[in-house]
Amino acid sequence: MKVGSRAGREVTSAYTSKKLDQLERHLQDYKAVLRRALQPEGRAFVLVDDFYLINREMQPNVIDYLHRLLRGTNYYLKVATIRHRTSLRKHEGQTVGVELFQDVEEISLDKTFEDFEATDTYLHAMLQSMADRVSPGLVVANILNPDAPRALTLASGGVPRDFLNIFVDAIDASIQAGKRDRLTPTYIYKASAMLSYRNKMANIKEEAGFDSASLERLFVDLVDFCLREKKKTSFLVRRDDAQQYQIENEFLQQLMDFKLIHLIDSNTSAASGRSGRYAAYTLDFSLFMEPRRRNIEIVQFWQTDEQRRPVGIREAPDYPLSRAAAVLGGQSPQIEVEDLLESIEVDPDAAPPNTSRPTHELR
Repeated sequence: MKVGSRAGREVTSAYTSKKLDQLERHLQDYKAVLRRALQPEGRAFVLVDDFYLINREMQPNVIDYLHRLLRGTNYYLKVATIRHRTSLRKHEGQTVGVELFQDVEEISLDKTFEDFEATDTYLHAMLQSMADRVSPGLVVANILNPDAPRALTLASGGVPRDFLNIFVDAIDASIQAGKRDRLTPTYIYKASAMLSYRNKMANIKEEAGFDSASLERLFVDLVDFCLREKKKTSFLVRRDDAQQYQIENEFLQQLMDFKLIHLIDSNTSAASGRSGRYAAYTLDFSLFMEPRRRNIEIVQFWQTDEQRRPVGIREAPDYPLSRAAAVLGGQSPQIEVEDLLESIEVDPDAAPPNTSRPTHELR
């Protein structure tokens, strides 16, 4: 078997080398064919979706080839990918790939909670624009109670697709419960639980490859740290830590890309005499809003205090990346997320946080 396996690898290696040589040798021929395929003065777009699913070691080679193939033509390359699962350049004797902001430009489609008001405004404007096309004259705000718009934005994590899916599912849940008046946060959070971290964890298993187990271990520990140990929904990461533990911080950013955690402030101070600067994150709301957990403080970062500072961020606990390093060095999570959440007592009488507009608010 060993001989056969070795022979198989040699055949595969030879085939791959031959294919790459063929692609390189005929690059100009392919470019000429593409030019001829267009009408005079014509334009075309080449769209590459889910680029991050390509083996990360090969990503610079792929985008380098596409960039050289289309450069100088009337074809425009657009690549959709996830930021922290993408490598655009590498150095192997020579530079291979493209450089951001020089060879290619970035268009970020992410809406984050760092500028909550901008994200909130954008998502609801999008929803109203769709309503205008479907039913001219319909004002979406009229079918939402005062707390529902903010709840919908929070539950979606700022993701437009999730925002729309939760909205539709919340309406269905409300109708099935016989509530045909205005939509309330209760049904929004019920809908977000249906479109929950379970699906996002499944995405990690499908898309993160060898990193999926490490990402799951880190996520379980963050949930344990926030909800069971510290009883708060947000956490801080010291910026000095992020520099010292770059690999661990990179995994943290990947959890953010998978929308299991959300950035709420990239540069904040901390209360209680803690020195330095921090990045602040919140767990995804699907983890703690339906059902509500007893004695968990929901950090209401979308509101501000009398000094116009976001509420609760500076008081959030500091998650040390040295702890993340120890967790990532393990073999498996000590407990599944489901079991961990079930171990935290449910509060059946808890009301959702006030998401209406306060007197002092971040704008």
